[in-house]
Amino acid sequence: MTTHLVAMGGGGFSMSEFKAPTNLDRYLLELSGVPSPLVCFAPTASADDPKYIKRFLTAYGTLGVRTMVLTLWEGDTSAAVRRIDDADVVLVGAGHTVNLMALWDAHRVSDALRRRYAAGDVVLAGISAGAGAWYSGCITDSFGDYRAWTGGVGLVRGSFCSHFDRPGRAPAYTAAVASGDLPDGYGADDGAGVHYVDGVPTNFVCEKPGQTVYRVLPSDLPTASGVLVEPQEMTVL
Repeated sequence: MTTHLVAMGGGGFSMSEFKAPTNLDRYLLELSGVPSPLVCFAPTASADDPKYIKRFLTAYGTLGVRTMVLTLWEGDTSAAVRRIDDADVVLVGAGHTVNLMALWDAHRVSDALRRRYAAGDVVLAGISAGAGAWYSGCITDSFGDYRAWTGGVGLVRGSFCSHFDRPGRAPAYTAAVASGDLPDGYGADDGAGVHYVDGVPTNFVCEKPGQTVYRVLPSDLPTASGVLVEPQEMTVL
């Protein structure tokens, strides 16, 4: 049984023109190995935004998959949480990381995802806030400014920074790793992601050339200013 986890700095249908799925979305479905996978979309970080949900349904409705949406902000959530056990792909959307984890912990979604991950034969993926949630820590603007935050699900080790190519995010992340506020990890540009197989980073993928994932590590080298930033070899989808 194989577990896949793909943490994306940005991209996919969330950021595509005309609400269309991209090769990142198709990549997730291919990893499932299922002809018509059940894809569970979790829009928790966007407060279950109806427009975001519609965008997901429109995009993935063209891909020949079965879809479900995990909503937590209103109504009875228990049935939707139980259905996580049946999902072949779980895709977590962008938005507010801290609120995402607060609701996941309150509704025991975090526990359900850990069980699903342990059971294997699943693809867990996330975009932006939905990517950082898989780690123990990340850079977030949930409090206004960019800062280090710990409290994620912790399915893969280390830390994460989404939108690494946007102003302000890379400096905040590298400073947090250099100071020890966050452990070493990865920064991913929009359109780029880290693919883990059974918890091991195995492939670095992107939608277009030039989109990059960076390994970020603390360093004692005098020329490194406390941190090393290493671009990874990318696979263009």
